[in-house]
Amino acid sequence: MTALGPKRKHPKAIVLASHPRTHGPQPAPIVWGAQDPLVRGPLIGTVTNQSQRNVIGTHAGSYSVYRAVAVAAGALDPLRRPDLTNTSPTNQIGPFPQWFDATKIVALDPFGAIVSDVFTSFFEKGYDIRPTIAITRAQIKMHELAEAIAAGRLTVDNKILRPGGAVFVTKAAIEPVWYLPGVAARFGCEESELRRTLFEHTAGMFPELVTRRDLKVFLPPIGGATVYMVGDVTSIADDAKPLAVRVHDECNGSDVFGSDICTCRPYLTHGIEECVRTAQAGGSGVIVYNRKEGRALGEVTKFLVYNARKRQVGGDRAEQYFARTECVAGVQDMRFQELMPDVLHWLGITKIDRFVSMSNMKHDAVVRAGIRIIERVPIPDELIPPDARVEMDAKMAAGYYTEGAVPDGNELAKPKGRTLDG
Repeated sequence: MTALGPKRKHPKAIVLASHPRTHGPQPAPIVWGAQDPLVRGPLIGTVTNQSQRNVIGTHAGSYSVYRAVAVAAGALDPLRRPDLTNTSPTNQIGPFPQWFDATKIVALDPFGAIVSDVFTSFFEKGYDIRPTIAITRAQIKMHELAEAIAAGRLTVDNKILRPGGAVFVTKAAIEPVWYLPGVAARFGCEESELRRTLFEHTAGMFPELVTRRDLKVFLPPIGGATVYMVGDVTSIADDAKPLAVRVHDECNGSDVFGSDICTCRPYLTHGIEECVRTAQAGGSGVIVYNRKEGRALGEVTKFLVYNARKRQVGGDRAEQYFARTECVAGVQDMRFQELMPDVLHWLGITKIDRFVSMSNMKHDAVVRAGIRIIERVPIPDELIPPDARVEMDAKMAAGYYTEGAVPDGNELAKPKGRTLDG
């Protein structure tokens, strides 16, 4: 006995890898892009019944280690299935034509929020199917929104925006689901090469990547995204209604704790302002918050880069901004926005009136995905923290959108920002 319950009895044999079955029951097939969800098939990443599994990886993959520890400690029954009573979405999203185009959505499951409704027959047969998307309602409140009200930039209407800066939103949490042939096509590589590199660079964590070519869907152990929808959710996909969108990549230090070395939180709150104004004008707003800390390099790497930037000869300066990252990480950026537009397709978006981003990578990825952008909205100069000026100058010089002058070489040569010791 453990302190939390009876010790689990394990089978004597451990299966290190699996191969396609030629005899016996086959896992439920997945026909990616099929319009009928029963033809498409459910995604089953259960560890409770290996014979049901039809994907590589597990649901909530980035938390699977915590789940394993809970089982090992006796706190969680490994065979327990979630009770999904009363967990259905508060708002209906879709279906939209993009859901049924196998090239449009390859990084999430469009049916992920409604598995209880569309896969009833599989539940009745005892399949362990779990949602990969959850949709609920909430209020968000940031002090910058209260300041925007006080400054007259936002107006309280008690429908979308309340006194004090609280905003009514519908929010969706999305776990990543990768259709491997589609992901490979986005990056212009062979599926076999993608599978092999995923296997090798996760230290062999998922042998099925190379032994189970019949399994085409992978639940990667990475963070997903949260979508905050402001205004009438049904208007998001309506081309006749105005739409503001901010696609934001996680920056914990700035977003949560207000670090002033970058523009992340100011741009995030500016995006929320734009969403509120657009929703109050009869449209809607969307904030997509992706878990890609430190340009998907991680927070340890990001802090190492901060040190390298501040300690270099001449101090922090724009012309060395990207070089310092590459010195530490070997690459300037690993966010690779090719998969980012999938969530916009899930929402049925075909046109964005105000795209609140200066990023050329984000803009180009959205346009390549067939979504029209009418106007790009840069961050106002007055919202840029002084110590973030280096970042902004470097990005504008590298091709980020700006309505003002792009810093020239002489300007970039001047040291900017304070030194680490200052």
